[in-house]
Amino acid sequence: MAYSGAVKVGGAADVHELTDVMISKVAVGPTDNNAYVLRCRATDEQLLIDAAAEPRTLLALIGDSGLTSVVTTHRHGDHWGALREVVDATGARTYAGRYDAEGIPVPTDVLVDDGDTLTVGRVRLTARHLVGHTPGSIALIYDDPHGPPHLFTGDCLFPGGVGNTWGNAENFTSLIDGVQGKLFDQLPDETWVYPGHGNDTTLGAERPHLAEWRARGW
Repeated sequence: MAYSGAVKVGGAADVHELTDVMISKVAVGPTDNNAYVLRCRATDEQLLIDAAAEPRTLLALIGDSGLTSVVTTHRHGDHWGALREVVDATGARTYAGRYDAEGIPVPTDVLVDDGDTLTVGRVRLTARHLVGHTPGSIALIYDDPHGPPHLFTGDCLFPGGVGNTWGNAENFTSLIDGVQGKLFDQLPDETWVYPGHGNDTTLGAERPHLAEWRARGW
């Protein structure tokens, strides 16, 4: 079946099969978080984005191939609830944005800055630092040489808007400026977006609404 990105807690993972990498998406936990396992087809190395909850579910998804690294997109607890158990079980190296690592209770092995490159096997991801939802949120871009880019946004971009900034005008402006400047202005409409909760989208589907998002605030 074709990948849709529509998953639910307690349900099966959905797998997006690309030429060089397989992306498995699963929903976990009481706040319906998305977790993503990226497996390099050439080496079978795996990277997990957000060990959010339900360590048994995540470890079953990881399987026997093991886990090289786990990236936490930001400091909010619903995105690292299973991190300790996953790291203890796999020995994976931990990555997080430099300015959010202090808010994550599992030590971060690698502090990530804007523009840094992360690798899983032969697959390269580029980090983008986005300020507003938290001080150190990161998004990850896989610039697929065989097709459109793939973008993992944590809680910074969803279908229908940017992440919550709880009425703080400065944080909202920072977040939407960063999302527009570092994501929308740099990537094509065909870019596939994998958010931290809920269904996937594309930049093209969301781009026409940027002005109304600014006017609405958050």
